[in-house]
Amino acid sequence: MQKRQLGNGGPEVSAIGLGCMGMSFSYADLPDPGAMIPVLRDLGIALVPFSPLGKGYLTGAFSAEDPISAGDFRAILPRFTAEARAANMALVELLRDTAQEYDAIPAQIVLAWMLAQGDDIIPIPGSTKLHRIQENARAAALHLSDATLRDLTTKAEAIAITGARYPDHIERTTGL
Repeated sequence: MQKRQLGNGGPEVSAIGLGCMGMSFSYADLPDPGAMIPVLRDLGIALVPFSPLGKGYLTGAFSAEDPISAGDFRAILPRFTAEARAANMALVELLRDTAQEYDAIPAQIVLAWMLAQGDDIIPIPGSTKLHRIQENARAAALHLSDATLRDLTTKAEAIAITGARYPDHIERTTGL
C-alpha cells in the first residue's frame, strides 16, 4: 500500500482513503485491545483522540466538592456528577502519584502514556489557556519507563469508572 507522511516528520498514513480518524479516547476509557486501534493500524490510519484529558477531569483540577457551573457543558455529563467524581478519584490519585515520581503534572502523565501507545496515536488536548497548552506540550518530552507504562495500564484497568461519558441522548448520536 502506498503511504504518505503527514506534515513534516509526522506519521505515515495510507496515500488513499482515510489518513486519520478522530474519536474520543482517553486514559479513563482504556480501549479493548481487540477493538478499534488494531483495525486502524492494519489500515494504516492514525488515531487523533480528542478530549484525551477526560474533559479536564484527569488533570486533577476537579474534586467531588467543586461545583460545576450550569453553563459548563460538563454539568450535564454523568461522569461529572459529584458522586462520579468522588468514585473516579482513584484514577486521578494514580496519575498524581506517578506525576510526583516524574516531576510532572497528571495531564502530562496522561499525554505521555497516550504518546507511548504508538506513533499513530496523536492526542489533541484542548485548552483556552496558553500556559496549559505549554504544559501539555511538555508531555512529548516525558518518557515513561516500560515498567511505569505497564503499571499505569494495569492499575487503571482495575479501576471501575463511574458514570457514562455522555447522557444517553448524546451517546446515541456517537454511533458507539
